[in-house]
Amino acid sequence: MPQAVDATTEQGEQLRRDNIVIRTYDLWKTYIMGDTEIHAVSGVDVEIRRGEYVAIMGPSGSGKSTLMNLIGCLDTPTRGQYFINGRLVSEMNDDELARIRNKEIGFVFQTFNLLPRATSLHNVELPLIYAGISSEARLERAKQALRQVDLEARMYHKPSELSGGQRQRVAVARALVNNPSILLADEPTGNLDTATGNEIMALFERLYQQGNTIVLVTHEHDVAMHAHRIIHIRDGKVEKDEKIR
Repeated sequence: MPQAVDATTEQGEQLRRDNIVIRTYDLWKTYIMGDTEIHAVSGVDVEIRRGEYVAIMGPSGSGKSTLMNLIGCLDTPTRGQYFINGRLVSEMNDDELARIRNKEIGFVFQTFNLLPRATSLHNVELPLIYAGISSEARLERAKQALRQVDLEARMYHKPSELSGGQRQRVAVARALVNNPSILLADEPTGNLDTATGNEIMALFERLYQQGNTIVLVTHEHDVAMHAHRIIHIRDGKVEKDEKIR
């Protein structure tokens, strides 16, 4: 048994040396529906390096959202291995998983998920509160995150006082505030008109140019084309993995 642990540790260290943030090996997620097994994710092998900008694209029901939930540590695989920053997720306890979700992964959702009665500043501060950061440090880091998304002038506004694009910028600032290893965006332009969606995608490109690792989940080809690599998912499998620039 110790040999298996040593092998896993050595594997994780090699992934870190190679700057690989996400690595899955034969990843499966199976749901039991009565007498039927539904394989939402079927043996996926994916490798994403630090500083990459990757789109995971597929039609509705392809398994891309399930894969996103596994990568985001929001769900656990039925079998297979998933390493994040060289650490095997299946070996983490609940506290460690919560820390990973708060500090290592910045989530951006289609529905923004902002507290309606809180200001932009307080919404951005939330992950820092959970991380136990002092109020003075929280304030400065939250303001800096809002500056990154060009929203410093709206920091004391509540979501109802912001446009859809501004709300999504607040959500991006909140995702960035802990300096995460991965920015994980699920259909980030889904609730936005075309012009505003393009503004958000321009923001992601700028964040990528600044060195952020971005994983974008979408069913829209036009949105996926903003990334620099597209992983096509169909029927729970990787159909194609292409570098586009």
